[in-house]
Amino acid sequence: MAAQISSHRGLKPSALRGILTDSLTVFWGDWLDLRVRITQVVASGLISPIIYILAFGLGLGSSLAVKPPIGDSYLEFILPGMVALSSMTISFGGTTFSICGERLYSRTFEETLLMPVHPLSLFLGKMLAGVVRGLMTSASVILIAVLVTGRLEFLNPLFLLLLILNSAVFAGLGVIVGLNVKSLEGVGLLNNFLIVPMSFLGATFFDPQGLPVVLKAIVYLLPLTYTSTGLRAAVYLPLSEFPWYSIPVLLIMAIGLAMAGAYQFAHQQD
Repeated sequence: MAAQISSHRGLKPSALRGILTDSLTVFWGDWLDLRVRITQVVASGLISPIIYILAFGLGLGSSLAVKPPIGDSYLEFILPGMVALSSMTISFGGTTFSICGERLYSRTFEETLLMPVHPLSLFLGKMLAGVVRGLMTSASVILIAVLVTGRLEFLNPLFLLLLILNSAVFAGLGVIVGLNVKSLEGVGLLNNFLIVPMSFLGATFFDPQGLPVVLKAIVYLLPLTYTSTGLRAAVYLPLSEFPWYSIPVLLIMAIGLAMAGAYQFAHQQD
């Protein structure tokens, strides 16, 4: 059904408004379920960042005599990375488990596929729900960061733009994974081999500029690296030193995932 919809409703400029409207309709269905679990969603995404802040920022950071390259302390250095980490974890995990649960354990997913909307609308609606999940959790970490550092730069537009793009990238990845995994155990396996390593290698705890060339190349293959370094620069550095390339890189990743996700939705019932 979705493939048939795709064949006669191509993505044309005249259809863009309809696609965006339909994506909001899909999102609203997810929001009705999400809004009753807001406290649970926010709390679950706070656990890892708070542990890392206590263990690395306050524990390890208090014993470091060397000042970090950005920020006045190691705690300040990692706080933007913790915001990036929280948005990644919940945007990906919440979206993946939600779609996987719908596919495997309820009839709601089949009903979603039967909606007379473009496959891109299905993807964007699910992705938007993941973005909202990530932003809700990140807001709590941002509040902690503002209280700890006293810096309102955690609320500046550039910081928020990067945060939204990061949430979009990992929510989009979560949609694609959710459409393809065979079980909830598979979600956990991918999380252990993809998200957990990226949590430590995505420049959340270190400055990638000091790495050897080979390791730097590997680290910069990870979308979280662009978010962590960008958020850190948005808070502590002048605009002239901001890594502006981070924005188009994350945007291109999000668009690529949207194209792949729309294709996946269009072929779910083939």
